[in-house]
Amino acid sequence: MMTSLRLFALASVAVLVAGCQTMTPAERRAADEDKCVSYGFRRGSERFAECLQRIELDRRADARSLRYSNYNWGWERPVYVVRPVVVRPKS
Repeated sequence: MMTSLRLFALASVAVLVAGCQTMTPAERRAADEDKCVSYGFRRGSERFAECLQRIELDRRADARSLRYSNYNWGWERPVYVVRPVVVRPKS
């Protein structure tokens, strides 16, 4: 029982770590170039460069949108910390 639980936990951690992999800048550039080629643009042309630029601008706009969408959770409002002080009269 304990062995199968440990095996399940290890497998779960492995799946989570595998899902956290990101693309290197070189891999991202190659994927962007492949996408522009699939659209019919020729490498080295002005239209190809514009395609790459638009992909990058879209990526930045998505990142900005995600960053600012966190404000919907209320983090943009000031946080007030209240610590009441009770003063009792001397008797």
